[in-house]
Amino acid sequence: MPTDDVARFLEALSPAHREEVGRKPREQQEKLAAAWEKELREDTDLDTLSELSPAAAESEAARRVVEGRS
Repeated sequence: MPTDDVARFLEALSPAHREEVGRKPREQQEKLAAAWEKELREDTDLDTLSELSPAAAESEAARRVVEGRS
């Protein structure tokens, strides 16, 4: 399991989004990963999903960040 925030973020993404984000500069990847962490902490709907499936909550938060829906 990755311990680096960017690696964890990339792992949570769908393959298409992972490829898209993987082409971005590291600095931008780090900003997206930070936004992802914030989304996971602050969205109460994700708390409920996280109780059922932590991986699904991480994936949903990652999708929202990449698609600009956070």
